[in-house]
Amino acid sequence: MKRMIINGGKKLTGEVTISGAKNSAVALIPAAILADSPVTLEGVPDIQDVHSLKEILEMMGVKVTFKDNVMVIDPREMVSIPMPSGKINSLRASYYFMGALLSKFGEGVVGLPGGCYLGPRPIDLHIKGFESLGASVTTEHGATYLRTKEEGLHGTRIFMDMVSIGATINVMLAAVKAKGRTVIENAAREPEIIDVATLLNNMGAKVRGAGTNEIRIDGVEELHGCRHAMIPDRIEAGTYLSLAAAYGEGVKVKNVIYEHLESFLSKLEEMGVNMIIEEDTITVHPSPELKPTNVTTVPYPGFATDLQQPMTPLLLCASGKSMVIDTIYEKRINHIPELVRMGADASVEGNMIILNGSKDLKLEGGEVTASDLRAGACLVIAGIMANGTTKISNVGNILRGYDHIIDKLTALGADVAMEEN
Repeated sequence: MKRMIINGGKKLTGEVTISGAKNSAVALIPAAILADSPVTLEGVPDIQDVHSLKEILEMMGVKVTFKDNVMVIDPREMVSIPMPSGKINSLRASYYFMGALLSKFGEGVVGLPGGCYLGPRPIDLHIKGFESLGASVTTEHGATYLRTKEEGLHGTRIFMDMVSIGATINVMLAAVKAKGRTVIENAAREPEIIDVATLLNNMGAKVRGAGTNEIRIDGVEELHGCRHAMIPDRIEAGTYLSLAAAYGEGVKVKNVIYEHLESFLSKLEEMGVNMIIEEDTITVHPSPELKPTNVTTVPYPGFATDLQQPMTPLLLCASGKSMVIDTIYEKRINHIPELVRMGADASVEGNMIILNGSKDLKLEGGEVTASDLRAGACLVIAGIMANGTTKISNVGNILRGYDHIIDKLTALGADVAMEEN
C-alpha cells in the first residue's frame, strides 16, 4: 500500500500544464473499439483508470500501445468475451463497454461498475436507453447481460428522466450503428460529451447536437480509425487553480479551456481571487482578502460536483461562513471529517456542508484517508497548506484521476513524495 507524504507550509510558485480529461479518456477508449481500423488518441492522461481500461481491451484481443500520452487502439482482432468481474468492477467508467459492445457485437456481459462510492449511481437510465433501442438487458449475479435481436438495434426517441453524463454517452455509443435516427432528449451537455461525439464523427458517425440538450444520431454501417486529440481536464485545472488561490505566490495553469470552467471561475472571482485569464492559460496571483461564498453543484454548465471537494480548502481561507450543497452526489462529504482532524472548522448539517473560514487559517498535518478521488485532491491541498507532515492513505484513489501529480506538485515547490508502507 502506498501513502502520500506531504511536508506542508511551502508556498507554491511556477507553472503547471493540465493533462487530457480523465472523464473523456474513460469514454473515448471504449468508443475506439467501434472502429474497424486503428484509432490514435492524443493527450491521454497517464492515470490508473486508463491503465485499467488498457488491460480490459487487451483481455479482449485489442492491440494497445500507450506512450508519451498517446494511445493507439487496434481493434481488428477483438473478440467479445464476458467481463463479469475483476478490473471491470474496480472502474466505474467500465460501463461504457456496455454501449460499445452492444453496438459492435450485438451482445455483451459487463460487471456492474465500481469506482468511488458517492451514494447510489443507478444504471437504470442506461438500461432504459438500451431497451428503447431494442436490446434486452438482464442482470444476473452482479453482471449485466446485453443482447440484441437478429435485426439489431433501431433508432428511437429517448427522454432521459434526469441529466446523466454516463447514460448520455452510453446511449450515443449504442446508437451510432443502429438503423435509423436516435434522438436523445434532456441529454447531458458536458464538454466530455462533445469530445466523444467529435471522436465518433471523426470515425464516420453522424452525431449532431452534442453540447445541447438534444442529440441526434443517424446510424451508420461502419466506423473507421482516426486520430483525435482530447480536451484538457477541467477538473484537474480547477484543482490546481484552487490550490494556487489558497496557497500560491503566483502560479500559471496552462492548457485550460476557459469556457469549460466558467461557473467555477465566477465563484473564484466572487471570492476575490486575483486572476489573469488568457487564451489557454490562467495565472493566479496572491489574494490576501478572500470573501466567503456559497456553492451549489448542478449539471453542466453549472458548478461541477467534482470541483466542490477540491475547492473546500480554499473556502476555508475566506473569512466567514461558506456553504456547499451537492445536488448531484449528496454523500460527497467524506472529506469533511478528515479536514476536521486537521483543524478545520467544518461540519455537515443535513445535505449541507458548513465551513467557517479565516484568513489566518491554520491547519495541522496528520494521518488522513482519501475516501474517493476528489476527496483525495482536497486532502492534498489541505496537506500542502498545513503545518507539519500529512500522510494520506488510500492514495490509489488519487492516482486514478490525477496524471503525474507528484511531479507536478514538486515542480511548483511542494514537498510531496510517495511512500510504500
